[in-house]
Amino acid sequence: MDVEWSGNWVAGRLGVELVGDGEIRELLGLALRRNPKRAHLLVSNVLGKHVPQRPSVVHGVGFELGERVRDLLGEAEARRAVVLGYAETATGLGHAVADGLGVAPYLHSTRRPVDGVAQAGGFEEAHSHATSHLLLPEDPDLLVAGAEGSPLVLVDDEFSTGNTVLNTIRALHARYPRDRYVVVALVDMRSEADQGRLAEFAEEIGARVDLVARARGTVRLPEGVLEKGLSLVAEHDAAHTAHAAEGAPAPRALPARVALDWPAGVPDGGRHGFTPVHRAALEAALPAMAGRVADALGDARRVLVLGFEELMYAPLRLATALEDATTAEVRYSTTTRSPVLAVDDPGYAIRSRLAFPAHDEPADGPGDRYAYNVAGAGFDAVVAVVDSAADTPALHAPDGLLARLAAHTGQVLLAVVPSYVPSPAPDVPSPAPDLQEAAMLPEPLRGPAFSSYAADDVGWLLQDLSDTPLEAPTEEREEAIQSGGAHYAESLPVEYQPSPQYQELFRAALDSSAARIARAVGTVTETVLAERGPRPVLVSLARAGTPVGVLMRRWAQHRHGVDLPHYAVSIVRGRGIDANALRWLAAHHDPADVVFVDGWTGKGAITRELAAALEEFGGFDPEIAVLADPGGCVRTYGTREDFLIPSACLNSTVSGLISRTVLRSDLVGPHDFHGAKFYRELAGSDVSGLFLDTVAARFDEVADAVDADAKELLGTDRAPTWEGWAAVERISEEYGIHDVNLVKPGVGETTRVLLRRVPWKILAKRGAGADLDHVRLLAEQRGVPVEEVGELPYTCVGLIHPKYTRGATGADGTAVTAK
Repeated sequence: MDVEWSGNWVAGRLGVELVGDGEIRELLGLALRRNPKRAHLLVSNVLGKHVPQRPSVVHGVGFELGERVRDLLGEAEARRAVVLGYAETATGLGHAVADGLGVAPYLHSTRRPVDGVAQAGGFEEAHSHATSHLLLPEDPDLLVAGAEGSPLVLVDDEFSTGNTVLNTIRALHARYPRDRYVVVALVDMRSEADQGRLAEFAEEIGARVDLVARARGTVRLPEGVLEKGLSLVAEHDAAHTAHAAEGAPAPRALPARVALDWPAGVPDGGRHGFTPVHRAALEAALPAMAGRVADALGDARRVLVLGFEELMYAPLRLATALEDATTAEVRYSTTTRSPVLAVDDPGYAIRSRLAFPAHDEPADGPGDRYAYNVAGAGFDAVVAVVDSAADTPALHAPDGLLARLAAHTGQVLLAVVPSYVPSPAPDVPSPAPDLQEAAMLPEPLRGPAFSSYAADDVGWLLQDLSDTPLEAPTEEREEAIQSGGAHYAESLPVEYQPSPQYQELFRAALDSSAARIARAVGTVTETVLAERGPRPVLVSLARAGTPVGVLMRRWAQHRHGVDLPHYAVSIVRGRGIDANALRWLAAHHDPADVVFVDGWTGKGAITRELAAALEEFGGFDPEIAVLADPGGCVRTYGTREDFLIPSACLNSTVSGLISRTVLRSDLVGPHDFHGAKFYRELAGSDVSGLFLDTVAARFDEVADAVDADAKELLGTDRAPTWEGWAAVERISEEYGIHDVNLVKPGVGETTRVLLRRVPWKILAKRGAGADLDHVRLLAEQRGVPVEEVGELPYTCVGLIHPKYTRGATGADGTAVTAK
């Protein structure tokens, strides 16, 4: 069914034309306002100001613009950017753009002076009904610190003549000069005459000025449109005033308060600055706040979350969380200072208007405020969100906002966000330095953009190095590693491409061991839930731990209906765990809830590495939960048998197409996550999903056995025996290696030796069966001898060639018998 464009009424009466790209009429309608400078008003359908819209759409549009700015700037400049939004209309949009950038502090201009806060700047908006904008950052260095070598991102709802933005840049550039500015708008509505002004202005100030817009178009105005528009407004306003004098409808319900429990220390918006650490704290608190509102709403099916003038972001994010927390139809808009004509016609953008007295004691004196398209919209409930400075008697008066809302809906809830007071009281602690640093880190990478896993399977606390050449021939890597010229984490081996015969071995091994793996997954998960529950945060050690973490998460969902957060982090032998990843985790979760997950233990080197690394970070438990613990190195495991875990048979193609992690000083800075590559080109060989689905399909089959195993383990002394470490030391001496790092015990570690290092020989436990079929095949392909031994606590052990030089292998990389 065709929907009439909400600009037809104005276009038909005034001859106004809106032309532009294909999306322009979906984004904008037209209305009229009583303004001697510009009669027409472009009414956005996605801004959340005049037209109630789904909150996810409103936030998503700004977030997407922020992502485009980040792509334009590149990661390095995006980390240094500061975002500035315009009051009142674009305060929420600017905040969403900052969210899309991910690491940018945010400030918006304001028309509310605040005692004790020095003005860092100001400017005028020529065509606005209220022109003066103040800049009142709590941190006076917010604009200064980012000036040198970093961009300022200015966000407004529309870029029309460009006067407002250019005036702002000119004023700020005089005080805080910088090399680059980015202007962001929902719509670029410049006329042809204005098109060249941006480039001329950039040349004038000696800086680069870019423009990012969702859509482009222009408004064509006939001669005399201002006078004709004002006459039309006066005519219809008189009729509206006469109708209003007949009396407003009586309230249908008494307003009720709902307590949000707003997180302490988090500002209500960007009036005085909003940092990434504030964003992290708010995100963590949103689900609980939305849950309280949802409980208070009861069975309301159509709900409006109504913000208040400049207070746009807090109610918007509350509305997005409410959208996730309830099946009700949720919409979002805000009240405004702007007087706009209302005409109840489907071809007009403003169908209804509620007028009420200002209730925040504004500095420019009393006056009317407005809520548009609320009356007659069929909302079962309205959640009015104001800051505490606006929770005044005027808000609750018989002619105040709450009473006006109550006349048009069956339920009105009032949610009050505490007005942020700069220079917080002494008993409100400042964020810890580590928390500040963590907030500047990007959000986890997720599939399908990074890895073939589903987005909710795992969040990778890594940086994407997919476009960086990192692979080196195995022999060159081994020589550099053993000579001390390089660390193994500074490069990547060339990804092993399995032969058809090897792929068949993998599939056969998966079929035969799926139930065994499912049982171990269930056992270790039940142990974790019993000892670290009820909602542990799974943190896999990338990459071998990641498939296990995903399976543990799936077990918890399948058996208990619990969604466990799951992340993957990098840990590097000799270098420790990614400290920035730990900072991010500490900023978003209670460290006491974090459970580290790995695939299996060998000699326990990573177990020791993790324990040593965590000594610097309070609150984290260094215990690792593993699927298999043949080395006797941990107390939380699914089994201590050394058996074939098919995910050890392959590299990235069974681990979401992600490489082993990389740590190199020229690629990983002090505020970066460790790196990894996403091998998108190997999608045709990817069996990551097959592995997970095959094992998960056996969960019900092993449920009883898991219950028995977990019960037995929980009542058993599971203290580590370190039996594996003792065996490795013995083998190192017996075979003249004298370096435990070159001895890799267990099926999984032996497979890694054959796939990623230069193997010398394989020790196989006498009588080992199908668990070693793939090891024997790989050894045959690389010309590596397999030696059967009797006394061995593992099924097999891989020995890396000691004192390696390229002369130790033939031209094809296969082993040469030592003389």
